[in-house]
Amino acid sequence: MKVGILGATGSVGQRFIQILENSSRFEVVQLFGEKSAGYTYDTIRWILEGDVPRYVQKKRVEPISDISQEIDVVFSALPATVAQIEEINLVKKGFIVASNASAHRTDAYVPILIPEVNPDHLSLLTHQREKKGWSGVLVTNPNCVTAILCLALKPLLDAFGLSQVTVVTMQAVSGAGYPGLPSLDILGNVIPFIPGEEEKIARETCKILGTYSGEQISPLPLKMVVSCNRVPTVDGHVMNVFVKTDQECGVDEVVDVFRHFSALPQKMNLPTAPRRPIVVVEREDRPQPRFDLHPMAITIGRIRECEGCLAFTVLGHNTIRGAAGGSVLNAELMEVMNWMEKQ
Repeated sequence: MKVGILGATGSVGQRFIQILENSSRFEVVQLFGEKSAGYTYDTIRWILEGDVPRYVQKKRVEPISDISQEIDVVFSALPATVAQIEEINLVKKGFIVASNASAHRTDAYVPILIPEVNPDHLSLLTHQREKKGWSGVLVTNPNCVTAILCLALKPLLDAFGLSQVTVVTMQAVSGAGYPGLPSLDILGNVIPFIPGEEEKIARETCKILGTYSGEQISPLPLKMVVSCNRVPTVDGHVMNVFVKTDQECGVDEVVDVFRHFSALPQKMNLPTAPRRPIVVVEREDRPQPRFDLHPMAITIGRIRECEGCLAFTVLGHNTIRGAAGGSVLNAELMEVMNWMEKQ
C-alpha cells in the first residue's frame, strides 16, 4: 500500500519513516511538510538514533496540496491546529487517514483506536461516513500516556472490572516534540504540570474502554484522577497506577492476567504487533526506561496491594507505541479488516 506522511520532518514523522523502512505492507511514496517543502530529506535535521534511512534521503518534501491520488493511506503527525483542517480536507477527498494528532479525538464518530483494546470501535467508521458524508475515513490513536495506560487497564477490566483509577505520570521530554523544552527548564528538574494532558488522558481512557453499541460509543463510567509530570528522561513514559476493581483479586491473579494477555493483533500476526503486548518484571526497582523500554510492548512491575487498591508501575515507549508505531498498527488492523478501500 502506498503511504504519505504528513509532518514528516518532526519527531513523530521521523518515527514513522524509521518504523516503515522495512515494512512488508506499506511503501512510503510521499513526504509532506509545509515549512520544509522543496527540500530533499537528507537536508533535514535527523533527531532520532541512527542515520536517516537511505530510502527517504533523496525524496523531496512536498506541500500537502500536492498529494497524489495513488496514496492508499495517510499517516498524520501534524500539530493539532493544522490537523484540524488538513485531515478533514483529505478524508473529504477520499483518503484513509491514520492520525497521531489530538484534533479529532473528541468527535463522536472518530474512533480512538488501540488494536489490542477496542478493535470493535472500527465499526463506527460506517456511521462516520454516513453522518459526515466523507468518502475517506479518519482514525486516531490516543495521547501517548493513554495508549500505554489503556493497554495495562484492558486485561484488568476484562477480568475484574474497574471502578476507579488514579495515575501519576513521569513523562519523557520527547513527548513534548522537538525542540521541546528549554534545557534550563528540565535539566535536574521535574515539572509537575503539562497543559491539557490530565483532561485528555481521563477523557480518552473512558472513550477507548467504552462500549460500542449501534451508532455510538458509550464511555466507561470510570472515576479517574490523573497527575502529570515532565521528567528529564529522553524516551519512555513511566506511570504509577492505583486501581480499584469491581471484583476482588490477588497479586498472583493479576500477574497471571497480565502475562497471558493477548488480543486480535497477536492472533492475526500483524507485523507491528508485539508477540507479548505486556511484559511483567519482578525486580522491585523495575521497570526503568534505561533497561525495560520496548518499542511496542509495555512493561509492568511493582504489582502489589496498597490500602485497598491494586498498585503497579507501567512503562511504555511514548513515540513508538504511544505515537507512530500505534498509528502503523492501526493501519495494519484496518487493512486486514477491509477498512482501507476508498469509496
